[in-house]
Amino acid sequence: MVNRVVIFVMDSVGIGALPDAEAFGDVGANTLGNIVKASGGINLPNLRKLGLGNIDGLVGVEAVENPTGAYGRSDEVSNGKDTTTGHWELAGLHVTEPFQTFPDGFPKEIIDEFEAKVGRKVLGNKPASGTEILDELGEEHVKTGNPIVYTSADSVFQIAAHEGVIPLEELYKMCEIAREIMMGEYTVARIIARPFEGEVGKFTRTPNRRDYSLSPFGETLLDIAKKAGLDVIGVGKIEDIYNGHGITEAIHTKDNMAGIDATIDYLGKDNKGIIFTNLVDFDAKYGHRRDPIGYKNALEEMDRKIPEMLEKMGPNDIIIFTADHGNDPTYKGTDHTREYIPIVIYGNAIKENVNLGTRKSFADIAATISDLLDIPSTGKGDSFKNLILK
Repeated sequence: MVNRVVIFVMDSVGIGALPDAEAFGDVGANTLGNIVKASGGINLPNLRKLGLGNIDGLVGVEAVENPTGAYGRSDEVSNGKDTTTGHWELAGLHVTEPFQTFPDGFPKEIIDEFEAKVGRKVLGNKPASGTEILDELGEEHVKTGNPIVYTSADSVFQIAAHEGVIPLEELYKMCEIAREIMMGEYTVARIIARPFEGEVGKFTRTPNRRDYSLSPFGETLLDIAKKAGLDVIGVGKIEDIYNGHGITEAIHTKDNMAGIDATIDYLGKDNKGIIFTNLVDFDAKYGHRRDPIGYKNALEEMDRKIPEMLEKMGPNDIIIFTADHGNDPTYKGTDHTREYIPIVIYGNAIKENVNLGTRKSFADIAATISDLLDIPSTGKGDSFKNLILK
């Protein structure tokens, strides 16, 4: 009998371009493989021991002879390569219509309405890297008090503001207003608050980011688990990604290590169901900023904490290490990349050295968790429970 499943999302740790990567402009992308190549190697002994290096097609991480977990990779059915799309598919939904993007900035009528409702003019209104836009417009923002609005290749409306110029509560209120505006024909997946601090030339983002997502268009694994009376605990930005749906308890964490510590803390408590953790630093701090060395160091830092997590697991607990998309820090541009995600599974009930091969959908993870927890499935994905249970 499985008591708990930990879904541990290493945000953006893709492991190689998907067969349809050309349609997304991502031929040759390989987040993990290219990090290893750019940094001259990587030391992930704990993930290797579980089977990471044994995954079909994975490059840069050496296989071990007898991994202690089950392992594989997954293709993606949904049309996209962003946080919302990936996480919704992990929870059993297929997003077949891509979310709206704004490669030329937002239409005048949108900006006019936003400015009228927030009582401030807008700076920017274009696709940009989050750090570069602060270098470009941060000083003007501080002088004028006007928020910086920008987007990316993802379906996002982002608002950056210095915490000493626009208080957090006002920034969050602006995001709520933007969420109401960016619906209908202008629907975007997420409105993101991007608070920052510091002086001109030394601006840095603070941990007070907040995401205002759409609600999932259908019932997810999380909704089903909650309805069945199970705990569904969101660590990191999980609560935001599902707009609170299906979550029974949540903690927003300031960085990767805080996310791991919170996961360990929840593993030590009396709960039953799902602990769903997202480590966003890989994506936000290193993928988008095209920093392969920082990315490598962050992965190694996470790996060193894995034994502590595994020690906290009970005899009926299972952990699934996975990702939601790629973000190759050696690739052109600053956006996500369309890649396979890893699947590495461990627990007392899990067979050792089971190769799951290539799964057709991230939703296979949702279907398997439904099976393990003995709750209904969303109807998407194929369970691999019978392959992995002893």
